[in-house]
Amino acid sequence: MAPAGAPSLALLLLEAQRAVLEGMSLGPAQPFLRRAPRGDGQPVLLLPGFTAGDGSTTALRRYLKRQGFSPHPWLLGLNFGPQGGVRERLALRVEALTQRYGRKLSIVGWSLGGIYAREIAKRRPDQVRQVVTLGSPFADVGRASNVSRVFDVFARRSAAPSRSSLADRISQPPDVPSTAIFSKTDGVVHWQSCLEPETDHTENIEVRGSHCGLGVNPLVLYAIADRLSQPEGVWRPFDYRGWRRTLYR
Repeated sequence: MAPAGAPSLALLLLEAQRAVLEGMSLGPAQPFLRRAPRGDGQPVLLLPGFTAGDGSTTALRRYLKRQGFSPHPWLLGLNFGPQGGVRERLALRVEALTQRYGRKLSIVGWSLGGIYAREIAKRRPDQVRQVVTLGSPFADVGRASNVSRVFDVFARRSAAPSRSSLADRISQPPDVPSTAIFSKTDGVVHWQSCLEPETDHTENIEVRGSHCGLGVNPLVLYAIADRLSQPEGVWRPFDYRGWRRTLYR
C-alpha cells in the first residue's frame, strides 16, 4: 500500500511513458528554449535524484551550457541516499568548484538531490548563490512518496524519535534564494511536500509533467535558466506576466 498522502498508483504507473513524451518534446521546443535568459558563465552543480546518477542530468547540463552557464555533474555515482560519506564528499565538491571559479555556485537538485542542495546551502551560504529543486519532498521527507520503503532500505533509516526533529529541520528553507519547481501530476512524491514556505527569498513554480521527466521537461528547463540567469545578489520572483501565465502557475 502506498504511504498516506502519496500520489495515486495510476500516476506512478504512467511515470515512464510520460517522461518519454516529455523527453521527445525537447526537439520541437528548441525555439522556445533558446528564448530563455542567458547566463554569464556562472557555475551550476546538478544533483540527481534517488537511485539516479549523472546520466539523468545530461540533457539539462547540455542545455545550460548552450545558454551560457557552466554546469557540472556531481561525480558521486548513483544516489542511494545519505550514506557512505556522500554529504561530506558533496561539500568538498562544492568547495572545489567555488575555488575553481572564484565565485559562488548555484545548485539544481532533482528529488532527493534537491534536499541535499538545500542542506548544503544552509551550511555554506557563503558558497551557494541560489538553489533550485525539482520535485523534492523536503516539506514531508520520506512520507508523501510512493518509494519511501525503497529509500528506507538503501538509506538504512530508523524510526528513532529524532526523525521528527530532523524532518522539521530539513523543511526549513536556506538563507539563499530558493525556487521549488513541482508538478501536481507527480507520480512519485506528493506535490504539496515539494513547496517552499513563503518568504522574501523563496518561491514555487508549478509545471505540467511527471516526476521522472522533470529533467527533460522544456517548461522546467526554461524556468531553471530564467532563475539562474539573475545577477548575484539581485533576486526577484518568477515573472508570470504575458505568455508565461498560460504555461506556468
